[in-house]
Amino acid sequence: MSDILFLVKYGEIALKKRNRGAFIKRLKDSIHERLPDLRFEVTDTFQRVFVKCSEQDREAVSGALARTFGIVSFCETVRVPADISAVERAAVDLARSYVEAGKGPRFKAEVRRAEKTFPFTSYEIACRIGDLLLSKFPGLTVDVHQPDWVITVEMRECGYLYGPSTRGPYGLPGGSSGRGLLLLSGGIDSPVAGWMMGKRGMALEAIYFHSAPFTSEKAREKVEDLVRTLRAWIPAIRLHVVHFTPVLARIKERAKDEEVTLLMRACMMRLSTLMAERTGAMCLVTGESLGQVASQTVESMAFTGAYAGPPVFRPLVGMNKEEIIAIAERIETFEISNRPFADCCTVFAPERPIVHPDLQKMRRAYERLEVEELLLAALEDTLEAARGPAQSSRSPGPGT
Repeated sequence: MSDILFLVKYGEIALKKRNRGAFIKRLKDSIHERLPDLRFEVTDTFQRVFVKCSEQDREAVSGALARTFGIVSFCETVRVPADISAVERAAVDLARSYVEAGKGPRFKAEVRRAEKTFPFTSYEIACRIGDLLLSKFPGLTVDVHQPDWVITVEMRECGYLYGPSTRGPYGLPGGSSGRGLLLLSGGIDSPVAGWMMGKRGMALEAIYFHSAPFTSEKAREKVEDLVRTLRAWIPAIRLHVVHFTPVLARIKERAKDEEVTLLMRACMMRLSTLMAERTGAMCLVTGESLGQVASQTVESMAFTGAYAGPPVFRPLVGMNKEEIIAIAERIETFEISNRPFADCCTVFAPERPIVHPDLQKMRRAYERLEVEELLLAALEDTLEAARGPAQSSRSPGPGT
């Protein structure tokens, strides 16, 4: 059984100059993290990464590369010695596979000569390959504008020949841009926000506020499934489930009905800040979109954000729902988020919520809750659960 070689292209990483080596190492590590049980080789040369695997692992490796942030595109490639005869033979074999597959008669040869000591120019190599293929396959024609298929040749320390590429997710490698804490609900927005920050290279942990018996175990399972889905893109993401019921009961006891949502979110920000301090997260990430709901007006976000210690990143803030849904469908979280099991923010949404809160008045309402001890107790319970035996017994799923 022959080995398969993937050529991986990256884009933004190439602009990192002195830090490029660290970003490439992080990219190679990210590929390995997605396939911890497989044996394969990852190497790099200037502006290219190569992944060598067995033929039986081709689909698994291809699927992992398609979800690895930092990759612009990838393709299977043929590696031959830096010799024009070897390159020509490989081009004939590759063209034959396209002809036999019925790809069409129009073709184009593209050549990139990164190794400038090679004795032929890019144009000369392309002409030689074009002439050779026309002689070997009489039905073919050269079409440089609308070809049915393209053979690409890269001359480096060796010759690399390949056909169509698969698009990657772009971005930066996971873990190259610090660590954040994602406030994850069961809705459509927050998983997309986490994915977008993961795409910018951020390592993430997630926090979910569970309010049994007001919210069902199905709501919690939905969030756990969202984390499993996000793990295909962000392998190390871990979920912290906070038992929020005592805090919620205090809010319901001491706050006006129209204040409940904003005070809940302020408490979530405060508890998330405490969690970030314990986990080393340098920012909070939310799925808030400006004006989408009452708690996401400028005034509302100013109030709730005041209870966050680290910066709050809101990657969806300027997006509309259609744009967010399009990403959710692409990353396969939309159907999970659409399950009819509400979180506490939905269950306890007031009939007439405050849209433009008075900040001083809301701060006084928060102080009346006297909720700090409850938040600290909820934090300790969550961290204790994460340290317990249940964590190791459920290692394939999210942390608790």
